[in-house]
Amino acid sequence: MSNTQKDNGSANSSEAKKTDQRMNEKKCSWASYMTNSPTMIVMIGLPARGKTYMSKKLTRYLNWIGVPTKVFNLGVYRREAVRAYKSYDFFRHDNEEAMKIRKHCALVALQDVKKYLTEGGQIAVFDATNTTRERRDLIQAFVKENAFKVFFVESVCDDPEVIAANILEVKVSSPDYPETHRERVMDDFLKRIECYKVTYQPLDPDDYDKDLSFIKVINVGRRFLVNRVQDYIQSKIVYYLMNIHVHSHSIYLCRHGESSHNVEGRIGGDSELSPRGKQFARALRDFIDEHKLTDLKVWTSQLRRTIQTAEELGVPYEQWKILNEIDAGVCEEMTYEMIQETFPEEFALRDQDKYNYRYPGGESYQDLVQRLEPVIMELERQGNVLVICHQAVMRCLLAYFLDKGADDLPYMKCPLHTVLKLTPVAYGCKVEMFYLNVEAVNTHRDRPLGQISKDSSVILRRNSYTPLSSHDQTKRPRLYSAGNQPWLPLAPTPAALMPDERQSQESLCEGNDFENPEETSGCVRV
Repeated sequence: MSNTQKDNGSANSSEAKKTDQRMNEKKCSWASYMTNSPTMIVMIGLPARGKTYMSKKLTRYLNWIGVPTKVFNLGVYRREAVRAYKSYDFFRHDNEEAMKIRKHCALVALQDVKKYLTEGGQIAVFDATNTTRERRDLIQAFVKENAFKVFFVESVCDDPEVIAANILEVKVSSPDYPETHRERVMDDFLKRIECYKVTYQPLDPDDYDKDLSFIKVINVGRRFLVNRVQDYIQSKIVYYLMNIHVHSHSIYLCRHGESSHNVEGRIGGDSELSPRGKQFARALRDFIDEHKLTDLKVWTSQLRRTIQTAEELGVPYEQWKILNEIDAGVCEEMTYEMIQETFPEEFALRDQDKYNYRYPGGESYQDLVQRLEPVIMELERQGNVLVICHQAVMRCLLAYFLDKGADDLPYMKCPLHTVLKLTPVAYGCKVEMFYLNVEAVNTHRDRPLGQISKDSSVILRRNSYTPLSSHDQTKRPRLYSAGNQPWLPLAPTPAALMPDERQSQESLCEGNDFENPEETSGCVRV
C-alpha cells in the first residue's frame, strides 16, 4: 500500500471515529449546559407536608427542560429493609434498632445518589424527612466529599385541613397501609408525625443554617423564604417551586380545526380552516357548553387556524405568540415528499434524531420546549384553561404533564378534532380523551423503522449546540401562506449567488475538520 493510501486510510478512520462520537454524544439541552457540577436537592419536613409531591413535580420539570434528574425516596429503601410495617412505633426516636435501620437505609440511598451523579445524572432529589441537624450534617459531609452542590427544600405546614387532606389522598393508599380502614390509618399516621416532631429541627436562616442554600415553602406556597441561591439551576428550582400551586383544576388541550395545509399535507404556514375544521370549531363550542366550563380561560397561538377555532366559541381568548407551531425554516409549507426530494439530507437528519434536529433557519423540538416554559408556569398557576394549539406544541405540553422523555416526545399522537382533559392528581396526571366526531386527515408520522447507519460521513446529528446543517440557511417568511398566494419555490441559496471561483474554492474545503491549520490552508470559510 502506498503512503498516500495509508494517509487517506488514516484520515478516513479518524473522520469515522469523529462522526461516531458525534452520533453517540449525550443528548443535552440548553439547560444542561447551565449546570457546572452535579447537584443534590435535599427535601426537609414532617410527614404529610407534600415533600414527595414536590419531589416528583420538580423532577418531571427538570427532566422536561433537559436536565437529567432522579428521585431517591428513602421510604422505598426502608420498605425493602423492613418488609412488614407494623405501627408508628418504628419511628420513635428511642427505638434504637429502628434508628439503626433508618440510618443504614439513608447511607445506602446516598451511595445510590453518588453512583447516579457520577454516571451522567445531573440532579438527585433526596426525598426524606431529614428533620434533624445530625442527618443534614451527614448529607453535607457527603456532598463535600464528592464535590457535589446541595440545595435544601423545606416544606412547612401547620394547616390541619391541608395535612388531613394529604393523609387521606396519599397515605391511605401507601404500601405501609395495605388495609383501607381510613380511621385506623389516620390515627397511626398522626402518631407517626408526633414521633418526628419530638426531634424536628427546622432550618435556621438567622444562625445555624445561614450559609446554606435553601427555600422554605410555607403552607403549600402561601409564603416563601429563600436563602443564598448560588447558581442558575438553583434559581430555576426556586422559580418553579414558587409557581406550582396545589389546587383542583383541569387543563384542556386540543389542536386547531383541520386547516387547508393539513388537507394538502403541508407543514407550517398560516393557512385558514378547512370546512371540516370550521365544523370542529362549532363542535368544540358545544363541548364547552355540554361540560359547563363557564370559568374557562382560552389561549391560542397567533396563527389564524387557532384564532379561527377560538372565534367560534364566542368567549374571550388570549393570543400567545409562544404557542405558535414549530418553525420549519426553509421547509415551511412544504409536504414531506417535497422535503425528501428537495432536501434529502435534511429529511434523513430529522428521522435520525427528531427531538434534537433543527430545521435550517427554523427550530428543533428542543428549542420549542425552551420557548414553551412560560406556558407551563402559567398552566401551573391558573385554574381551568383550554389551550388551542398545534401538533408539535401540544406534544411538548403533553410530554411535561405525562413525564415523557425526549425520545418519545416527537412521536406522541395528538390527532386533530380531539380534546384531551388533564387533571393533576397526587403524584401524576389523569388523562381523558374526547373525540368530537368530526373527521379530519391524519397528520401523524410514525417513528421510522430501522436506524440510519452511524458509519455515514454525511449524516451527522444536529441540535441546538451542534448546528451541523448545510451552509445554505435560507429562511422563508414565517407567516407566508400557500393557501393565500401561489406557492413559490425557495429563494436562491447563498451558494447559488456566489461567484463561480469562490464556489469551487469552498468545495475544496468540504469534509475538513478545521482543527489542523495545515489541512485548512487555502480554504475559505463562509
